Amino acid sequence: MKTNLFSRTAKLAGAALLSASLAACAGGGIVSPGGQNAGVTGAAAGGSSVGADPTLERCASPLGTIAMDDGRNADWYGQFGSATKVTTIDPLLRMAVQQSNCFVITSIGNQKTDARLSRITDLQRNSGEYRAGSKQHKGQRVAADYYMEPQIIINDSPIGGVAGAVGGLLGNSAIAALAGSVKSKASVVTLTLFDVRSAVQIAAAEGSSTATNYGAVLAGLGGGVGGGLAGFSSTPEGKATVVAFIDAWNKMVVALRNYKAQDVKGGLGRGGQLKVN
Repeated sequence: MKTNLFSRTAKLAGAALLSASLAACAGGGIVSPGGQNAGVTGAAAGGSSVGADPTLERCASPLGTIAMDDGRNADWYGQFGSATKVTTIDPLLRMAVQQSNCFVITSIGNQKTDARLSRITDLQRNSGEYRAGSKQHKGQRVAADYYMEPQIIINDSPIGGVAGAVGGLLGNSAIAALAGSVKSKASVVTLTLFDVRSAVQIAAAEGSSTATNYGAVLAGLGGGVGGGLAGFSSTPEGKATVVAFIDAWNKMVVALRNYKAQDVKGGLGRGGQLKVN
């Protein structure tokens, strides 16, 4: 009798422990980036930042001005947004770049922002409704020295799950089924930096991270545990992809700090060294 009571108590304790462990992850699942333990936090203003992630790589001074592609015309953009509920990666990536102090960011590259600024400028310059001395004359826009392109290589790719044996050990088939539905998915992205004037590629970096869909599992528990978490299951992959871009940016900053221009004998674009007989 004591043995049966002990066995039942152990099973209940084990089930409670698993549920509590999953509940602890309810705030956004587990995002495990490649060498980057968080996303983007805080704020940036000019060359200063507040509350930035301490692992964000930085430059001692800006390397030039940059146009950052917002990805809206990329092949992956629509499908990525529909699958992850992430509306844009652009603001967070821009904030990370500004916090790093490696480039001064221009509006060029973000189609909506650039279009709105152009419309405001045109209205203030040509409507005749604004005060004299408002300094709306031409020739004030800052050109971009560099252009950065984001690409998602792998998104929402399953890489494994938690064995249902966990529930089996506890003697609870429901727990076993839920544990077996925990899935880890990978995101792999790249950032590529080009010199605008020459169109030469300056740098490229890969970033990666994984996401675990604990929210989907907790939703299956029902009641107070799962009810408030049902909406989480569609978002962890998107969060992981954003973190993967920050991982790529950190790697690019390290490479740029050690940048050395490539030399081609005879000059770039003048025939090269691989001759054809």
